[in-house]
Amino acid sequence: MNTPTTMCKGGSCPGVSSCIYGMAFLGAAVYYIQQATTFGEGALGLLKAIIWPALLIYRTLGFLGM
Repeated sequence: MNTPTTMCKGGSCPGVSSCIYGMAFLGAAVYYIQQATTFGEGALGLLKAIIWPALLIYRTLGFLGM
């Protein structure tokens, strides 16, 4: 039987934020790949899907002046 303490080793537990990030990554990857017309654009789309959350936070904090 898995209890919360046995599932979380090393002080790190996968949670809701991991699930949301994973779904957002998959959605972005599908979107960018569907829009791509060449292999290079598809590869660039995968990189954008990985990086976009960091850019979103960076620009939001810059907008808020933090």
